[in-house]
Amino acid sequence: MNYIFDYIMIPMQLIIVFFTLYYFVIAFFGICKRHEDKILTPKNTFAVIVAAHNEEQVIGQLVENLHVLNYPRNLYDIYVIADNCKDKTAQIAKNAGAIVYERFNLEQRGKGYAMEWMFEKLFSQKKQYDAVVVFDADNLVDTNFLLEMNNRLCKGEKVIQGYLDAKNPNDTWISATFAISFWVVNHVWHLAKYNLGLSSVLGGTGMCISTDILKRFGWGATCLTEDMEFTMKVLLIGIRTTWAHDAIVYDEKPLTFKQAWNQRKRWAQGHFDVAGRFIPKLIAEGIKRRDIRILDGVLHLVQPHFLLLSTTFVLLSYLYHVTPFYTNILYMVLPVEVWTVIAIGQYIFPAIILLKIRANWKTWFYSLFYPLFIYSWIPITFLGFLHRHERDWSHTAHTRSLSYHDILLSNSDEFSKENLLSKQVIK
Repeated sequence: MNYIFDYIMIPMQLIIVFFTLYYFVIAFFGICKRHEDKILTPKNTFAVIVAAHNEEQVIGQLVENLHVLNYPRNLYDIYVIADNCKDKTAQIAKNAGAIVYERFNLEQRGKGYAMEWMFEKLFSQKKQYDAVVVFDADNLVDTNFLLEMNNRLCKGEKVIQGYLDAKNPNDTWISATFAISFWVVNHVWHLAKYNLGLSSVLGGTGMCISTDILKRFGWGATCLTEDMEFTMKVLLIGIRTTWAHDAIVYDEKPLTFKQAWNQRKRWAQGHFDVAGRFIPKLIAEGIKRRDIRILDGVLHLVQPHFLLLSTTFVLLSYLYHVTPFYTNILYMVLPVEVWTVIAIGQYIFPAIILLKIRANWKTWFYSLFYPLFIYSWIPITFLGFLHRHERDWSHTAHTRSLSYHDILLSNSDEFSKENLLSKQVIK
């Protein structure tokens, strides 16, 4: 090796090879869902919590939806946190039949603080629950959601994430590509990791947490990505987050590029924040326990750093063609045929998932813009890194007022046929 930059560039290339192979191999395990013998007898009690900030346009439809879940009505209650609301969110939620708590605190703003406050209220009252389920105000929920979570709780799972589907997948090309990205991640990441026995990550909504875990360890997650913070907090003590593929929540996706940009920038900021605080602890604990699930959690937290690293390498590779200044070992470690398969795979996997959920022609058309959505993560991640210490909460306005009945009556091809079929099996 004649190049002094090899001391930097060779380790960089080895890291790229490792991450690329690791996630490419894992993706294969999410193509198919394993058969599961489900416990269909309702047993657990739930506190269904909805965090809402100025959500008068959508909160009523969600509360009405939650009242007709396929689960005994005496085994769950619906709570709405009207958090610093200046509109009619609280009144509409009350009229729809929810138990409403109004919170006003302009210093501790954000969903994490609202949930911390709500859990304290919940655990101090006389009536207690076996688990809490958390939704966002813009969501709609599959009628079997609680039945699916009950099944997982009965099997001993403690922290569970449900399937994140799209409420408005084909409103705009942004909502469509956002939906595609979620469908892909649901399969090649969440389902794949669950099939392998690794830990998933909470997604902020559609999540279920056993109350004994919350009471023992507290919530304590108040950063911009409170869901990831709590995931890593419990993973640190050996509790993995599991995945309930048939517990479906329909989430409203952003309609404009600006909305999507701001939301993802907040996620990137929070990801870097959590990574900085938890990576050293997880590495130490993972090695101490010899627990691959904890070490895999480290790899998840390192993902945005890997994106920065790989982007930097790609830019340097253009300079390499002009003036070689390092030893290119990528094709020494893996033959060109393997790199070709991996390159094709990044387009094949989304296509497989769209076929699997029987997406309609609009989704296939919008999938042409999917690479643009994916590569826009690069500048967003760089900005997230630069602003990782900032904690200003940016609220995404939700305006897509649909009922659960509207979803069922819509062209079924716009929604996951796989999910609709799974609902019929349970019923």
